[in-house]
Amino acid sequence: MSEDLRNAIGSLLKEPATVASIATLDENGAPVSVPSPFLRLDADGRLVHLELLETSATHRNLLRSIWFERPVSVTVAGSDNRVLVTTGRTYKALVSGPLFSEYYREVRARLGDADLAAVWLIEPEQIRDETYAVRKEREEALHPFHLHLDRLAVRHADTP
Repeated sequence: MSEDLRNAIGSLLKEPATVASIATLDENGAPVSVPSPFLRLDADGRLVHLELLETSATHRNLLRSIWFERPVSVTVAGSDNRVLVTTGRTYKALVSGPLFSEYYREVRARLGDADLAAVWLIEPEQIRDETYAVRKEREEALHPFHLHLDRLAVRHADTP
């Protein structure tokens, strides 16, 4: 896994305009994606997702992901249009202790009368740069002859 991409996720997560989401699998294997406004990277390089609702589908799915070793996907999108997607496994859920208490105070400071069901630690296994320009370059290299006719006509018109 690229240390550069891991550092890029950490940098993106420090920016207030960054949007993060977490996708889990339900009991039937269907994806469930929700925003993760408190997402961050810990000192060990794990993603930290704060799940506020004890009875949410995401909380149940994260439990299931620990029990049945199902993957979790986290998408981080920056204001500069950079998009990084991490696939990983749930490492641990914290429901008490000093770290849980620290995050609980943070959640309540930001949201007022709010709960914190668990602090989920996610171990990244793969990080992909899914920024449009990167994806476009990758796809064009894989499929050089797949081009819409309107783009082909523009290329032909530009050649002397």
